[in-house]
Amino acid sequence: MIRWVLVIFFATIVFSALLPWLEKLGIGRLPGDLRFKLFGRIFTLPFASTILISLVVFVIARFI
Repeated sequence: MIRWVLVIFFATIVFSALLPWLEKLGIGRLPGDLRFKLFGRIFTLPFASTILISLVVFVIARFI
């Protein structure tokens, strides 16, 4: 179980870095994705997008 927590944590970091590009595709604006402004900078935590993409990758991996 700790392995999945680490995978989701690292996926969140990667998706946060790629978020400006992914927002053009609609990822990062799902319900459950947190966005807040702190000290004039916008921070995003795409939890729902990370889970959705993880599930898609899991389903693809199951079929292969």
